[in-house]
Amino acid sequence: MVKNSVFLIFLIIAFVACKQEPESKIIQDIKTICNPLDLSYRFQLDEPSRREAADPTVVLFQDEYYLFASKSGGYWYSSDLADWTFVKTDEIPTEQYAPTALVINDTMYFMASSNSIFKATDLKGGKWKLAAELPFGVTDPALFLDDDQRLYFYWGCSDKEPIYGVELDYRNNFQPVGDRVELMHADTKNHGWEVPGDYNNLLDNAPWIEGAWMNKHNGKYYLQYAGPGTQFKSYSDGVYTSDHPLGPFTLAVNNPFACHPEGFATGAGHGSTFEDKYGNFWHIGTVTISQKHMFERRLALYPAFFDEQGELYSDTRFGDYPMTVLSEKVKSKDEIFPGWMLLSYNKPVSVLTEVDSCPKENITDEDIRTYWSAQSGSNQWAVIDLETESDVYAVQINFAEHNTNVYDRQPHFRYRYSVDVSSDNKNWQTIIDRSDNETDNSHPYIQLKSKVSCRYMRITNYEIPAGNFALSGFRVFGLGNGDKPASVSNLKVERPSENRRVVNLSWEKTPGAVGYQIRYGVTENKLYQSYKVYNDTAVTINSLNANRIYFFAIEAFNENGVTETSSIIKVD
Repeated sequence: MVKNSVFLIFLIIAFVACKQEPESKIIQDIKTICNPLDLSYRFQLDEPSRREAADPTVVLFQDEYYLFASKSGGYWYSSDLADWTFVKTDEIPTEQYAPTALVINDTMYFMASSNSIFKATDLKGGKWKLAAELPFGVTDPALFLDDDQRLYFYWGCSDKEPIYGVELDYRNNFQPVGDRVELMHADTKNHGWEVPGDYNNLLDNAPWIEGAWMNKHNGKYYLQYAGPGTQFKSYSDGVYTSDHPLGPFTLAVNNPFACHPEGFATGAGHGSTFEDKYGNFWHIGTVTISQKHMFERRLALYPAFFDEQGELYSDTRFGDYPMTVLSEKVKSKDEIFPGWMLLSYNKPVSVLTEVDSCPKENITDEDIRTYWSAQSGSNQWAVIDLETESDVYAVQINFAEHNTNVYDRQPHFRYRYSVDVSSDNKNWQTIIDRSDNETDNSHPYIQLKSKVSCRYMRITNYEIPAGNFALSGFRVFGLGNGDKPASVSNLKVERPSENRRVVNLSWEKTPGAVGYQIRYGVTENKLYQSYKVYNDTAVTINSLNANRIYFFAIEAFNENGVTETSSIIKVD
């Protein structure tokens, strides 16, 4: 009997082992994306030479997602939110800021910061015509069609004025119905996220309140807005709610609902929240670089949710790590993050050449605002030492512009390069060959067909659109072969009574930790906010709502994974 039981247990173990799929097949079975989005960001028409896209709107039309962004010379479409095709057109005002779009019946309507509304049914062909002109011009428009087919219009972009709204009669040449209504104003005395500055600390400056967007969910209206300014890492989207599309509006409990203030690609403001083909919600927002020009920006996509109480939130916890492209309705945000960790942070780098002001360490510092530059534009290389043998699943190459003097889109613009791996820094294997690439996507994200085990990663450059070969980040994702860090158990939280928008957090360094995630929210079971910290063991967060009680926790992470979240601390 004992022998039979042992044999049965052996069979069960063997069966379970056979049912487990190999890691490489798991990689092949999912498709991932990574922020900033992998797009052909256009060089702008004016000096200085730099790329930009911002203020994005995504609309689902005829089973395709259409993405409109400021100053892009056209727009993109995609069937899956991962692979985007660009449509160049001069039939709509693509040089105006803050485009918005809306589908009514079988027609797409488009508007940017002006008074003209355009319409089209052949979007892939780029064919548009004028639909109407409003009797007044606006900045940062947004169109919203209610369930009863009444159309509402929102706008505003100012450090003095509020967000406005009015009803439009689209059957009568989009004429206003009634007077405009003031919907919400800035309140920096109580709303820390509206205070300007990278760290919401420029108390003497007025915020720019802008970028209105409207969603309706379960009968409730969600008026979204951006602040405190597009050039700040704190650029985020807040939300008010109402039972009517023109209010009165009440500040939502969870604010800002979309915020990504630290990491490689920071910012989540002035965006749009939309539902995909499967019933999942996403928020697309603006990433700030703002070094060559205040409006040097990119785009980022984050999963969004309405919880059981109707609170809107966006999951930006690992907002610039790989995310799964969805092909079904998900029940949990955990289904979107595949658990692939960053392997390249602060790892040693060797290069063929460098410009003194743009050192090689910038390749792995997880800061999109800094970059390494080689001394020429071709036949240059950079090598990252991951320091231990690791399993690589994906790579994101973030090109920077150094000594460029080009403008607009050009047919010959392209990045040509290859990526090789090695275990000994001597014998190399090519895993990515784009030596004949024809695109100028400046943030290509490449998911490997199967995992590759290596210690060294090398990128070799053959051609760039202009200037020097430069990288703001050569980011490597996968899993190390070590242990996760220990959990953090000594979090200390202090909220000054004289300024309740502020909270100071500190903790002891956790062995093996590369970084930490502060998790917080206004209820104990809704830690919707997050703040990423690399290396440091203290941080000050200035973006709280002065009128709310908060709950805080912390988790540590490294190349091998994320620890359990610490005990939750309540702060009055």
